[in-house]
Amino acid sequence: MDGSWTPALAGLVGVLVGVVGVLAPRWGARRPEPEPPPEDDLPTGAADVLAVLSSAVVVVDVADVVVRASAAAHAFGLVRDRELVHPELAGLVTRVRRDGEIRDAEMSLPRGPFVAPGADGAGVLVVGVRVAPLGSLHVLVLVEDRTQAKRLEEVRRDFVANVSHELKTPVSAIALLAETMDDAAEDPTAVRRFAQRMTRESQRLSALVQEIVQLSRLQDADSRHQPVPVDVDEAVLEAVDRTRLVAEGRGVRITTRLAREDDGGGPGGTPPAEVWGDRELVVTAVRNLVDNGVSYSDAGTRVAVVVTVVDERVEVVVSDQGIGIPESEVGRVFERFYRLDPARSRATGGTGLGLSIVKHVAATHGGEVGVWSSPGEGSTFTLRFPLRRAEDDGDRT
Repeated sequence: MDGSWTPALAGLVGVLVGVVGVLAPRWGARRPEPEPPPEDDLPTGAADVLAVLSSAVVVVDVADVVVRASAAAHAFGLVRDRELVHPELAGLVTRVRRDGEIRDAEMSLPRGPFVAPGADGAGVLVVGVRVAPLGSLHVLVLVEDRTQAKRLEEVRRDFVANVSHELKTPVSAIALLAETMDDAAEDPTAVRRFAQRMTRESQRLSALVQEIVQLSRLQDADSRHQPVPVDVDEAVLEAVDRTRLVAEGRGVRITTRLAREDDGGGPGGTPPAEVWGDRELVVTAVRNLVDNGVSYSDAGTRVAVVVTVVDERVEVVVSDQGIGIPESEVGRVFERFYRLDPARSRATGGTGLGLSIVKHVAATHGGEVGVWSSPGEGSTFTLRFPLRRAEDDGDRT
C-alpha cells in the first residue's frame, strides 16, 4: 500500500470513532425501559369495593407483605411496617393461601405491645376475622370490632347469673315452708307461723321480680316515655308517703323540707323544683333512697329528705342516722345485688337492686347520684337532676 494513504486512513478511523461516540448515548436513550410494576396489582374493581367496606381491610401479597391497609386497620394496631403484627392473624393468612378456603375466626388481640396476648380487659381488642383469597396473588383480611358487643354479652350473662341466684333463695324457702306446713297440718299454731313466713318470702320474691323488670326497662332506652315536666316536691311527698308505714313500723321518723318552703318561686325568686322526665321513675328513685335509709337505721333515729334548687339543678338529699358505710365499700353500693349487711337486708326484704335503680334513673334523666358516709354516723345520698325552666317549653313541643 502506498504510504500516502496512511494519514488519510487514520483520519477516517478517527472520524468513525467520533461518530460512534456521539450516537451511542442516543441509541441507548431510544432503547425502551421496563415499566415499574403497579403498587398492588389488585384484581379489576377490587380496590373500589374494598374502599366502601365498613370493616378494617388488609390485603397481603404472596410474600406476606401488606399492600393495602385501611385507616381502621392501622388504628386497631393490626399493621406495622407493611407486616401483620399479630402471629395468629398471620397464621390464618398462611393457611388460607395454602388451601384457598375462606376462614372465619374470633380473636382476642392485644391493642399494643405492652399487653399480654391472653390478657382481659380494656387492653384487649375482640375481633371477628374473615380471611379469603383475593385473586391468585393476594389474600384479603376483613376485621370487625366486637369488643363492645362482647362486653355487653358478659354483663348480660353476669346479670342473669345474679338474678338466678337471688330468685333461688325465696323460691327454695317457699317450697320448704310449704312442705313443712303440710307435715304440721294438725298443728294450727305451726301452720299459722309457717304461713306468715311464706307470706314474707312471697312478698320478697314479688319485690325482687318487680325491681328486676324495672331495672331492665330502665336499661332499654327505647322504653322511655316522652319526657314531661315533673314536680320534684310532689314526687318526694309521694315517695315518703309510700315509705312512711314501714318507717313507723321500725320506729324511724321521716322528715321533709321542700324547695317550695324555702322560696315560693315568685318573680325574681328561686324557680320551681321541676325537671324533665318520667314522674313515676323519679318517685321510685326517691322512694328507694328513703327505703335504704330506713332499712339501715335503728329505732328512734331520723331520715331527712331535703329538696333544693341550686343553680341549674334540682337536688334531693336523703340523710339517715344509720350504721354508715365503710370507706372501702362506698364505691360498690350502686352495684346490682350488692348488700352492705346481708342479714339486715334479709330481715327487711331488701333485694340489693334499689340503689342500682336510683343510679339508672339519674342517668336516664341526665343527672347523677352521689354518696357521703361514715361508719356509725349515717349516710347522705344526693340525687341531682337538670332544672326545667319555663322558657324551655318551646323546645319540647
